[in-house]
Amino acid sequence: MAEVKWIKLNVDMFDDEKLKVIQSMPEGDALLVIWIKLITLAGKTNDGGYIYIADNIPYTEEMLSVIMNKPLLTIRLAIETFTNLQMIDNDTKGIYLVNFEKHQSLEKMEYIKEQNRIRQARYKERKRLSASGNVTGNAKVTQGNAIDKDIDKDIDKDIDKNIDKEKDNKDIRHKYGEYKNVLLSDDDLEKLKAEFPNDWTDRIENLSSYIAQSGKSYKSHLATIRNWARKDSQRKVGANGIALKNEKSELEGVF
Repeated sequence: MAEVKWIKLNVDMFDDEKLKVIQSMPEGDALLVIWIKLITLAGKTNDGGYIYIADNIPYTEEMLSVIMNKPLLTIRLAIETFTNLQMIDNDTKGIYLVNFEKHQSLEKMEYIKEQNRIRQARYKERKRLSASGNVTGNAKVTQGNAIDKDIDKDIDKDIDKNIDKEKDNKDIRHKYGEYKNVLLSDDDLEKLKAEFPNDWTDRIENLSSYIAQSGKSYKSHLATIRNWARKDSQRKVGANGIALKNEKSELEGVF
């Protein structure tokens, strides 16, 4: 399987709850390094999240211990931990990352795989022509290099276009709430879920109802929800302070 030369890591990957749990473990730092290395291996394999040396030759724990330069017991702990957290799974083909699409754009990787297939086909054709005497050795090298460079340029251009497209898609705001008037981008929604995991839907609905009732508009609905949450916290702190003050006054009256 043709490998790729890069992988994509989200800058907020360490905000993931599973990685926070792993980092809190005694061997947390070592497990995080192993996790990153598994992602790179999956990128090299370029087969939808699977990692293996070759078809029908999956990695064993002993192999991973050698190539990752980690003790075998640490590798076994990592595999057990990642499996329990449903980050990886294993079948007859080998270990695979369950949510590999979170880490990579599979369409780009499929494109690179296809370009590698084309490169191999053209290479075989050049060898065939060379063997038949239709192409000189020097011409073969020159033509082959030119073709490879053209393919690499096409890949780079396509990757740049897809990156720009992904960036534009992230900036698109979608409608949420009962009245479909709360506008949030995909990034906004993920931040909202992370900051208010227990009641993010209620906060969207509260803003939706308020906008529909008042007719007000806001530049950033994520910022508005955050601002309301901050004010709620301040009010609770103030209310608790008043309650404590009243309780102290009553106790002073008793004693």
